[in-house]
Amino acid sequence: MTATPGILVLAGTPIGDVSDAPPRLAEELTGADVIAAEDTRRLRRLTQALGVTPKGRVVSYFEGNESARTPELVADLVGGARVLLVTDAGMPSVSDPGYRLVAAAVEQDIRVTAVPGPSAVLTALALSGLPVDRFCFEGFLPRKAGERLSRLREVAEERRTLVYFEAPHRLDDTLAAMAEVFGADRRAAVCRELTKTYEEVKRGPLGELAQWAAEGVRGEITVVVTGAPERGPEELDATELVRRVRVREEAGERRKEAIAAVAAEAGLPKREVFDAVVAAKNAGAL
Repeated sequence: MTATPGILVLAGTPIGDVSDAPPRLAEELTGADVIAAEDTRRLRRLTQALGVTPKGRVVSYFEGNESARTPELVADLVGGARVLLVTDAGMPSVSDPGYRLVAAAVEQDIRVTAVPGPSAVLTALALSGLPVDRFCFEGFLPRKAGERLSRLREVAEERRTLVYFEAPHRLDDTLAAMAEVFGADRRAAVCRELTKTYEEVKRGPLGELAQWAAEGVRGEITVVVTGAPERGPEELDATELVRRVRVREEAGERRKEAIAAVAAEAGLPKREVFDAVVAAKNAGAL
């Protein structure tokens, strides 16, 4: 007789204040057959704070063993187990372990559900004071300077609000790179230690925030950056047209395609953008 497939539960955990834990989290922690935790020590502290004792098997599930452990957990699910996935803070899969297990469970037609909880992305977005009607989450930027600049150039003309995670010791370099690519006057907010005792939201132009961060910042960091402003054709001088072409080229586009794309988004003839690029090249600016 074939066992009834189990269920995978993704559990959102507090991003700071443990009292933010949803009531269902305690129920799932006591009722799961298997708990896959990013850090079993943090899980122990969480269960103690919530006053619950897990009855199921606890296993580690983090970046280093995610690939190897996923098949084991899928086998548990196929066998009928209720598997609870918890990460250190926030929702599994969002810049945390979880995607591989969810994808594998879906392939096996196993039901996947979630216990919604606090989100650093949405909390920072709401507190930033920046537009929230349209946004995109970019996760962590690459650690290497060149790769970081390249990634930022890819979204230099993105009009939606951008949300990033960043490590405190890299924050000053990241904000300086953002100021270089997006412009020092682009509005942003650095959200630190959200929901914790020393919560802080620092708002201002990227250039000023980069100077502030150079003094050293501690804690969990989420950065929110306003999107690129809409510009009409009359606002786009030759220098701006050339800059947009350069950004697209540095992101991997060929010059011909970059010129065509910039002309289309600016509502200008391709020849006008082409002439601006040729003039800049002759002047040694491109």
